[in-house]
Order: sequence, then C-alpha cells, then structure tokens
Amino acid sequence: MIGIKQRVLLILLSIISLVFIFRLLHLQIFTSDFKLLSEQNIIQENVIFPSRGIVFDRNNKIIVANRAIYDILVVPKDIELEDTTSFLKLFNISKDFFINKIDQAKKYSSIKPSLFYKGISNEEFNSIQQEIGKYPGFSVSAKTIRQYPNKILSHTLGYVGEISPNELKKDSLNYYSSGDFVGISGIEKSYESFLRGNKGYIYKINNVKGESVGDYNDKSNDIVVKRGKDIISTIDIDLQLYIEKLLLNKVGSVVAIEPSSGEILAIASSPSYDPNILTGRFYSENFNFLQKDTLKPLFNRSVSAVYPPGSMFKLIQSLIALEEGVIDPNYKYFINNNTIGDLAPAGLYDLKKAIVLSSNNYFYRLFRKIINQNKDLNTYIDSRIGIDNWNDYVSKFGLGTKINLELNSEAKGFLPNKNYYNDLYGRNRWKFSNIYSLSIGQGELLVSPLQMANLAAIIANRGNYIAPHIIKSVQKDSINFLKLKREWKETLIKKEYYDYIIDAMEEVVSSGSARRAYIKNIKICGKTSTVENPHGYDHSGFIGFAPKNEPKIAIAAYIENAGWGGRAAASISSLAIEYYLNKEIKRKWLESYVLKGEFIDYETK
Repeated sequence: MIGIKQRVLLILLSIISLVFIFRLLHLQIFTSDFKLLSEQNIIQENVIFPSRGIVFDRNNKIIVANRAIYDILVVPKDIELEDTTSFLKLFNISKDFFINKIDQAKKYSSIKPSLFYKGISNEEFNSIQQEIGKYPGFSVSAKTIRQYPNKILSHTLGYVGEISPNELKKDSLNYYSSGDFVGISGIEKSYESFLRGNKGYIYKINNVKGESVGDYNDKSNDIVVKRGKDIISTIDIDLQLYIEKLLLNKVGSVVAIEPSSGEILAIASSPSYDPNILTGRFYSENFNFLQKDTLKPLFNRSVSAVYPPGSMFKLIQSLIALEEGVIDPNYKYFINNNTIGDLAPAGLYDLKKAIVLSSNNYFYRLFRKIINQNKDLNTYIDSRIGIDNWNDYVSKFGLGTKINLELNSEAKGFLPNKNYYNDLYGRNRWKFSNIYSLSIGQGELLVSPLQMANLAAIIANRGNYIAPHIIKSVQKDSINFLKLKREWKETLIKKEYYDYIIDAMEEVVSSGSARRAYIKNIKICGKTSTVENPHGYDHSGFIGFAPKNEPKIAIAAYIENAGWGGRAAASISSLAIEYYLNKEIKRKWLESYVLKGEFIDYETK
C-alpha cells in the first residue's frame, strides 16, 4: 500500500506537471509569444547603413563628400580554402592574422557573417574584385566613409569614428549599436542628427543552416534607408584655401567673418592636417601620430587658444570712455611715457593719435578715468564700482563667454571682475594700481581669435552683430533647404563713437603700425597688437575689416612667436582681404614675404 507521504508526493508532482502543461498550451495556443520567439530564431535582420549628408560651401562647392570602402565578411562553416597562400597574398596578410580572425568569427557564430577585413579602398577593391568570388565563405559588404576633396578645414569639420561605450550609453533613442560610426568632433558632431541619416532594415527568413530562403512577411516590415541631410556652410572654399596656404609652416590662426550676417567666411588653425587621414583603415594609427606631435595639429587654435588681446583691446577702451563721457576725444594731453613701457614717443596726444600710434601711457590714463570716476570717496570701493561698470561694457562685446559656435571645443577666454580681484587680493584691498595692465589688453584678460574676429565685425557694423556661425542652412526635403535664423545683439554704444574709432583705424593702416596692410584701392580699417609672451617671442595680432563703408569682411589673426603685429598678422589679414574682395593678389612682394615667414629681425633677438 502507498503511504501518506507517497500520496502527498504524487499529488504535488501531478500539480507541477499540470502547471507546466497548461503553461505550454498557453504559449502555443493562447499567446503569440512563443511564435515570436520562434520567428526570431529564423528571421535575419540586415542593417543598411545610410550615406552621411554632404557639406557644401556658401557657393555650393563640395567640402565634405563620401567615398565607397569595402569590408570582407566571413561565414566560418562555408570556408573552402584549397590554396591558403594565394588567399593571404590577395589581402597581403599574415597566416597569424588569418587564423586569429577565423577564430574570432567562430566564437561569434559559425553560420552568421562577421568582419574579417575592413576598410578596403575602391582602388584596392578593384584589384581583388574578380578574385574574391573564388573563395567560398567570404563576401563583400560596401559602405561609405568621409572624403575631403580640398584637404582643408580639418579642425572645423571634425571627424567620424566608431562610437565609444560612453556615448552608446547616452544614446536615449537607441539608434546606435556597437561599431557604428558617429561624428566625434566639429561640425560632424554638432550636426550629427542631420548628417547621419536613418538606417534601413531588410528582413530575411533563414533555415536551420542559416541560409536565406526568402523575404520575411513580403517585405512589409522592411525599412527603407534614408541618406543624411546635406548642409550648406558659410565657408568660402577659395578664401579658406588661400588662408591655409598663407599659414603653412606657422603656428597661429585666422578667422574671417561677413559682418552683415555673422557668417564665417574662413576659419583656419595652423599647424593643420589632411582630414582624409582620419578615415578608413588607418584611422587609429594616424590619430595616435597626430596626438603625439609636439606642435599639436589636433588643437584648434582659432576657437580653443586664448591670448591677451594686447593693443587691439584699446579700441574697446576707447569706445567705453567715449560712451561714459570721461574724455573729450579732441582734447590733447601731454604724455611723457614715465608710467608704463611704451614704443610710442612722448608728446601731445588726442584719442585718435593715441590709437594710431598705440600709446600705452595714454591708455593707462584713459583706463584710470574709466575705473575711478569718484563715485565713492574710498578709492578701493570706487575701483570696485568702476570694474563692475567696465565689465558690463566689455561683456557686451562677447568677451569672457562662449559665442556658441557650432564646435565643441570653444574657449570662453577670461574677463576679470570684482569677485576675481576680491579672491586674489581680498575685499576692498585692491585698486587701479593692481589692475592697470588691463588698460593695454594685458594682465588677466584672455580672448580667442574667434572673439577678436567678432570684435572686428562689431566695429564694422557700428555696434551690433549676429553671433558668428558656420552653418547657413540644412536640407529640409529633397529640394529645399531651411535657412537657420539668427538674432542681432547690441553693444549699447552710440554709432557716432564707432565712426570716430573707425576713422582712427583707417589711419592705423594708412600711416600707423599696420602700414603693411595698406591697399591702394581698398580702405582697410585695422589695429595691431604685439602680444606679450613670457615664454618666448611675442605673438603678432591684428583685427580689421574692409571696405570702410559697407564692409564685406572682418578678420582677426594671431601668429605665435612672430613679433610685431604690423608684420605677420597684419600682412596675412591684408592679403586675405585683397584675395576675397578682388579675387586676385597684385602685391606679390607681400605674398612672398608671408610665405617665407621670416618676421623677426634676427639682429634684434
């Protein structure tokens, strides 16, 4: 007889069996879950990667295109190699490389394709195209990578590479998969959502051997691939090419802007590199080489480097003083050069002459009038009030903050305020004598070349500006482009004061420190800087615009360790202006001088 314990055990086993049977019937008959899991075992998803959008210049010339490359895929179970030697020779690979790749493929799947050899160029593929079909188990997958026909704008365009694990985690839309390519820097990153396009998907039914036996669901689940949207930039390719030519074998940058629109015509950083080397099979090798280069060719000096503005900042000081009414522009002061180091001679100076000859001692006196307006009897408090007022004015010129250009490496520079000096010296323990170096654009003040080009555009516009930008419009549909809207900003300084400063800037070029920039038939207005550099020769700086009335181009240049601003920076800027406005260079002597690049007098070293 069966005991009580045995009966209880039999009942429990029966109950458990009934639960499993009921669950199995439910999955097979009452729900579609089991059917879906079964289908997933035989449905093969094939991803079609879109071509990235094309980038054009302002005149619809191609800056960034695409070119075809090819990957070789392998299905381990289908490999039939009678002559391994000829196969290795076809791809110029070693036996160890072959064995390693096949082992990796087998670990992934013996019946599914996996990557064997990547990044074969079109030229290389043409030489092996006829041969690859002789080797069962190996197939070709085509895709596109970036191509840069003119080899320019490497820092601005950025580059495309495999998505990192960290970026993959941030992908809230789950668009990317491991191994996908994504814009890593520059425009490629900032406009990734437009440029990348949308993946396509084709679903095939496979048998148990992994062989395709037809389309799934009559292709109703397939998704058509959509190529990326094209972008029209503000760049003028011809001007960009010319400026990059002028910057060869120099360290520095040039930024040129159309004042009436804020559109960047050219933006160059030197040393640079051919952006084509960061595409294809040798991307990692080339990137590591660039990263180790002591001249830092990956560093975008046009937006990431910061320098003191030097004497170019005297233009802002002049505008603030005029707006504040602390100086009569026509009143002449005797300047005896006993306060601060100066290259300008002693003598009688009005504001215009001080700008033209760049008198440091005059601007020392001017800045003191801006800071100490006797709004408080305590000189420390009065200086604090003055620096607050000064900071408000200067910040309206876009200094001390990011302009928010469409790049991910923009520096904001540094604009000191009362809090900075309170931390440095203590509250109410600093005064004008602690900050006087700001009067000539030195000291703690730091700006980027982009910000200084924007300053040139602001003055050219007589006080207002549209923030500099690189993208003009993006593709809306197959025909139309959507122009991006931009807003005007004001500096709140009267136009008449700008007119006065601009007259002085014209004289700087015609008879002052920027005489090398003079062009007979083009009225260029500018200001030079010889920027103090404690680590070597001074930097050469220049900002300017032309023509004087209805200006078409504003420009800034910083050339590191090149000495006086009236030499390297003014010459390069002037040639760029001439080329842009006249479409040719007549001053071949100046072009030769710049290309030679010997800006410092060796006997004065």
